[in-house]
Amino acid sequence: MQTKISGSEPKGIARIIGSSKKIKSLFKLIDKVRDADTTILIQGESGTGKELIAKAIHFEGVRKNKPFVPVNCGAIPSELLESELFGHEKGAFTHAIRSRQGRFELADGGTVFLDEISEMPPMLQVKILRVLQEREFERVGSTQTITSDFRVIAATNRTLEEEVKAGRFREDLYYRLNVIPVEAPPLRERQTDIHLLVNHFIDKFNRSKKGSITGVSDEALGFLLRYNWPGNVRELENIVERMVILASEQVLGCDDLPEKILDAKSGASLQEITIPDQGFVLSKIVADYERQLIIQALNQTDWVKNQAAQLININRTTLIEKMKRYELVKPAVEFKN
Repeated sequence: MQTKISGSEPKGIARIIGSSKKIKSLFKLIDKVRDADTTILIQGESGTGKELIAKAIHFEGVRKNKPFVPVNCGAIPSELLESELFGHEKGAFTHAIRSRQGRFELADGGTVFLDEISEMPPMLQVKILRVLQEREFERVGSTQTITSDFRVIAATNRTLEEEVKAGRFREDLYYRLNVIPVEAPPLRERQTDIHLLVNHFIDKFNRSKKGSITGVSDEALGFLLRYNWPGNVRELENIVERMVILASEQVLGCDDLPEKILDAKSGASLQEITIPDQGFVLSKIVADYERQLIIQALNQTDWVKNQAAQLININRTTLIEKMKRYELVKPAVEFKN
């Protein structure tokens, strides 16, 4: 028995793949805010698809025919970031041999996506606050004020409230950005989407790598479901790409999985848990651990609820309630003729 891939490109809002409760809630939120000019802050772990969400908001809305201008605030040296954002005039600094438009100017009518906003230097945070308030700015080396009609979507993999408390991020800018907060859910919280994503990436790399993979075995899929995915969707994509390239059979199996997937435990033992200096939310840690144990029990019993409940010594009705709480659904499978 094996999961099969579809023959067509998956459809969805900006190719966000998933049907879990969290993803459906995300789709509803995107639909509500896509036409708004309000500033949006997307927060989530690395690899959760924050730029995909930003693009979905832009390209599903009234600004879709105008520019989507991304800026990675952590990848551009701080001394160049101001020029990238606001532009500069000829001779404003060394090597400024001609005038240049900045990203806010280029995004007129569209969207500026400020990725990794937490990495922005304090001096620029002040200027960004003014731009968000006034919708106007000056190029570096100029006194002429430029106005531009843009919508700002910011993203970060850090918790900005903690950055504010630590004095690394301006509180007033945080509140200006966080008008509409959007959470990019980690892959471990949308476990029912994993098989859809695997199929999507197999299809993608079959086309780009000239592969001929027809699906993934249920046993291999079970290991993929058990893994905790610290790198989220990006990590899953990289692993599927490697498997498609190196696979010796048309069906991806356990032999194609990396060792870290095969060796993955259902959850950390108490001896392996290190309490960080800032502490953590006990209820969340306990819930994550319980969820992983239930997944392991279900996988070991081929998702037979009576057997899984006996394995972890709880009532079947209790197991069903917990499966609903954690959105655990047996991956859909199809049989090959």
